[in-house]
Amino acid sequence: MVTGIGLLSSLGSLTSSWQKLLEGKSGIRWHQPFPELPSYPLGLIGDRPIYLSSLTELLVQAALKDAGLASPLPDCGVVVGSSRGCQGNWEDWLVEDNDRTKLDWQDILPHQGAVSIARYLGTTAPVLAPMAACATGIWAIARGFELIQTGCCRRVIVGAIEAPVTRLTLAGFDKMGALAKTGCYPFDKRREGLVLGEGGAILVLETAELAKERKADIYGRILGFGLACDAYHLSAPEPSGKMAIIAIKQCLERSRLSFSDIDYIHAHGTSTQLNDSQEAKIIKYLFPLQVAVSSTKGATGHTLGASGALGVALSLMALKYQQLPPCVGLTESAFDLNLVRESYQQNIQGVLCFSFGFGGQNAVLALGNV
Repeated sequence: MVTGIGLLSSLGSLTSSWQKLLEGKSGIRWHQPFPELPSYPLGLIGDRPIYLSSLTELLVQAALKDAGLASPLPDCGVVVGSSRGCQGNWEDWLVEDNDRTKLDWQDILPHQGAVSIARYLGTTAPVLAPMAACATGIWAIARGFELIQTGCCRRVIVGAIEAPVTRLTLAGFDKMGALAKTGCYPFDKRREGLVLGEGGAILVLETAELAKERKADIYGRILGFGLACDAYHLSAPEPSGKMAIIAIKQCLERSRLSFSDIDYIHAHGTSTQLNDSQEAKIIKYLFPLQVAVSSTKGATGHTLGASGALGVALSLMALKYQQLPPCVGLTESAFDLNLVRESYQQNIQGVLCFSFGFGGQNAVLALGNV
């Protein structure tokens, strides 16, 4: 059971992000965070790039408050990942020529988010820090779900956090030709590339018994997951989509769902030519035409490793309020899919969240009502 959510994006907090998303608003704006690089459309939380440590603290506090919990939680597991970690700290350390003797490099290692949350909770339960490119968020939630399924924990803090707006990340994606020049338009004919966004989502997972004991409010249930790897290319998806399809089928089988049980798909929808085309082909091949589909990256930007966790959090809000979030940025669809153009009420029972990352990382998570 999901009993708490902490979320921050370029649209704001969980409540703010959800409301603005339903209104079709975007947090993407033009910024020039580094004078040596040009301006880009970016999804920043503030006026300047945020550090992972600050974002982590805000998210875990928000998630605990939402769940009606407080630290210490000595028996609470932690599975929180990031694909970029503290890269921004390292780059600033190298570029700004600060007093390097004052830098505690042990506090800015890749697993910093998970470890700092574990210290904050005072937990002695399992602590994991997965990294699977853009599939990190769903992978982390799946691993936390496993800890509960196998009886290792009754409660686990899960999710992913990303502060990806750094010099190297911008320059790298720009060199690849993957960055958008004007904005983010998932599944649109004019899509031109991804827009980097900051953010993260932390969920509180609990057993049904524990949630019932403390009379917790429940957003929804994790039903199952599927994970697979293309083993094909560093950045491009395998053309047939074979392993992504296996991950989807694996998820449905573990969740005891059929394709027709799915009412909504939160797509990866990066607004790149390859991803959107491949994902649309897979959805059309597997699912009935009436299944509703949207990507929220046109509103938040692409938060890389955190994108799957954000997608799960927003999908849980869709379940809670029985309202479909729109595909912000879409004006003229390039694909024959039931893409959500404007938010509307609908009976939502089964949801799938997709994440397809570099290295052929395919992650799929199924959600359901209580």
